[in-house]
Amino acid sequence: MKLYHSPGSCSLASHIVLEELGVPYEAIRVNLKDKTVADGSDYNTVNPKGYVPTLVLDDGQVLTENAALLAYLGELDPPKKLMPAAGTLENFRVREWLAYINSEVHKSFGPLFRPATPEATIKTQHELIARRLAYIEPVLGQHSYLTGPTFCVADAYLFVILSWFGRLKMDLAAYPNLKGFFDRMKARPAVLKAMRDEGLIS
Repeated sequence: MKLYHSPGSCSLASHIVLEELGVPYEAIRVNLKDKTVADGSDYNTVNPKGYVPTLVLDDGQVLTENAALLAYLGELDPPKKLMPAAGTLENFRVREWLAYINSEVHKSFGPLFRPATPEATIKTQHELIARRLAYIEPVLGQHSYLTGPTFCVADAYLFVILSWFGRLKMDLAAYPNLKGFFDRMKARPAVLKAMRDEGLIS
């Protein structure tokens, strides 16, 4: 498999899950500004949407969209239990979290990364993010991960979004349960390996 990614972006979640799985894969860095990959070729020929992540399967098929990639990867090795068995309610609980993180939490951060975003919009986005995280905070007070005591693919996605707090000079102090979750996730070997490979930590 080939994972097309951009360091520190949402594609880091798929990178983490690949490390958790321990399967062979190739990580290919994408320059999102000019839509090129390391060899100078046009990334749009791989994924016409122009953003990451993209997973190219061993048979050449292409899979895009973070929530889809994470669900796919999570079901590759059932004994790893990164995704509950297909068709079970537990499986759909993880998909429920993937949908919420993708459509409500992740998208709320988008304008904060654009330099031209007006201050009024920034204020609105911060308020939105606070409401979204206020929903998650008590969940992580009940157990270590989003769906219980064990890691699932949705946890990787949430971790990546929380990692943006530092880049955006935002503070997690108001969310002690989320901060504890972030610290637990950051200590996982797969997370450390993926972050080192992307040059995010030394």
